[in-house]
Amino acid sequence: MNRAISNSGRVWALGAMSGTSLDGVDAALIDTDGRRIHGFGASHYRGYTADEQAVLSAALGRWPGDDLSAAEKVVLRAHIEALGAVEGAALIGFHGQTLAHDPGGRGTHQIGDGAALAEALGVPVVWDFRSADVRLGGQGAPLAPFFHHACAQFIGATAPVAFLNLGGVGNLTWVDPTCPNPEDTGALLAFDTGPANAPINDLMMARRGLPFDDGGRVAKTGTVAEGALEMFLDEGYFLRMPPKSLDRDAFKDMIDLVGELSDADAAATLTAMSATAVLRGMEHCPTPPSQVLVTGGGRHNPVMMDMLRAALDCPVAPVEQVGLDGDMLEAQAFGYLAVRVARGLPTSAPGTTGVRAAVSGGTISRPKEVM
Repeated sequence: MNRAISNSGRVWALGAMSGTSLDGVDAALIDTDGRRIHGFGASHYRGYTADEQAVLSAALGRWPGDDLSAAEKVVLRAHIEALGAVEGAALIGFHGQTLAHDPGGRGTHQIGDGAALAEALGVPVVWDFRSADVRLGGQGAPLAPFFHHACAQFIGATAPVAFLNLGGVGNLTWVDPTCPNPEDTGALLAFDTGPANAPINDLMMARRGLPFDDGGRVAKTGTVAEGALEMFLDEGYFLRMPPKSLDRDAFKDMIDLVGELSDADAAATLTAMSATAVLRGMEHCPTPPSQVLVTGGGRHNPVMMDMLRAALDCPVAPVEQVGLDGDMLEAQAFGYLAVRVARGLPTSAPGTTGVRAAVSGGTISRPKEVM
C-alpha cells in the first residue's frame, strides 16, 4: 500500500547519495517538514565492489544514447540494498549516479531508475532532481545548499557559516542563517570550488592500486611542487564568478602536471591544488564566514585539513564538531529535498545554481497499489 505524503507536518524521509568518488551508496533518514530539520535517524552504507567500481568508472563521461545497461544495473542493485536496509521511511530521495555534467552544453546526466526503485521498495521515490534547474538556465549543481541552510539553523548558527563538501569535487555553501528561507535573496551562495578527492584517488589507483590516500599518509611524506601548483591556478575556472559547477573530470590534466613527480610529491601537490582551490573560492563569499564546516571524505585527510587551516582566516572543523554526520550529510540532504519537492517548495535558486528563478525540481514515482 502506498504511504500518502500530507502537505504539512513532519515526515521521515530516506535520502540516498552515490557521489563522484564512486565509493558506494549512503542512505540516511531525516525527520523534516521540508523547511526545518527536526532530527536524524538510522543510516546505512553500502560500498561498491571493485568490479562495480570498474563498471561505473567506465561509464563516466557518457550520455543518454550510450549503452549504459551494466552501470544502470549496478546503481539500481546497490540502491535497493542500501535503502532496503533502513526502515521507517514515508518517502525516498534518490539522487542517482552522476556520469556527466556539462551545464553550459549537454546538461547533466544521472543514471538510476526512480520508478523501478519505488516498485522494488514499495515507497514513493523523488528523483531526477537536477533537470528542471538546468532547463531554466541553472548549473544543476550544487543542490545541497538548501539543506545546508536548514543545517545552519538546526545547529543554532547566528552568523554566516560555510559548509565545504570535499567529495570527488569540492563545493562550498556560504549561508546567512538569519534569512528565514533558503530562497531569500542573500541567504545562500554556492558553487564548486574545484577538484577535491577525485584526482588524488585517481593518482593512488594508477600508481599504487589503492582507492585513496588513506589518512593522507602518502601526501604527508611529499613536497608540494610550486610550479605545478601555479600552472593549476592559471585555469580560467577560478576567475569565473559563481554560481558555477564542474564535472568530476573537468581538471583531468592535473595528473599530467604531476606526472614526473614521485608518488609522495604528486599526492602532496594534488592535495595542495584542492586546498588552494578552496582558498580561491572563499574570495567570492559575500562576507567572511564565522567558521568552515567540512563534510565529505576529504575531512578524513589530515594533510588536506591542515592546509585549509593554514590558509583560511577562520576556524575549520569537520561537521561532527557541531553534531552533524559528515558521512551522511549528502544523503540526508536528498531526503530533505525530497520532502520539499513533494510539497512544491523550491530546491534551488539564483544564488545556488544560477537558475533564473527559484525552482522545485524532481520527479515523483509511486509504487503501484497492492490490493
